[in-house]
Amino acid sequence: MKKRLVFAVAAAGLALLDGCATPPPDNLEHGPHGTVAYDVAIDASAPGAQIEANGQIIGQTPLHLKIFGDKDGTFHDFGSYYYIVRALPLTTNQFVQTRVFQTGRYFTPEDHIPQQIFFDMNQPPPAPSPVPPAVAGYPAYPYPPPYPYYYPAPYYGPTVRFYFGGPGYYHHHW
Repeated sequence: MKKRLVFAVAAAGLALLDGCATPPPDNLEHGPHGTVAYDVAIDASAPGAQIEANGQIIGQTPLHLKIFGDKDGTFHDFGSYYYIVRALPLTTNQFVQTRVFQTGRYFTPEDHIPQQIFFDMNQPPPAPSPVPPAVAGYPAYPYPPPYPYYYPAPYYGPTVRFYFGGPGYYHHHW
């Protein structure tokens, strides 16, 4: 009797959790792998700057970029760790501006898709950090190369030895 009650409570709980998902509205544009299209407005301080998304030039500012992401508003993993949007400068006194978004590949964090991106072309890029960046959620390695390697400790416990040989092998003590 007790097992049936536990089973009934578990089945009711699963049915309750299963019914919580709401489908997206029908007016959304659907993309590959169950993704949804999001419209991102891109602008820069210098109108006419070329915009590059994942290595492909898509146009000049101001423009609208269609990004296919997950239904919860985050970037979808299409095989890359990052989604990169760059603005290329128009004149020599401007700098390349870059926005990097994580896609959640292999359990890394994933970023939300912004509604708009603004690039200030006169701002210099940040200085490189002397410490290597963290990879896949792990902290940066605290030692500079070459990295130390510690061999396992030798084992000095009891051993078993097997001797293989013919019957003619004898060891004599003289």
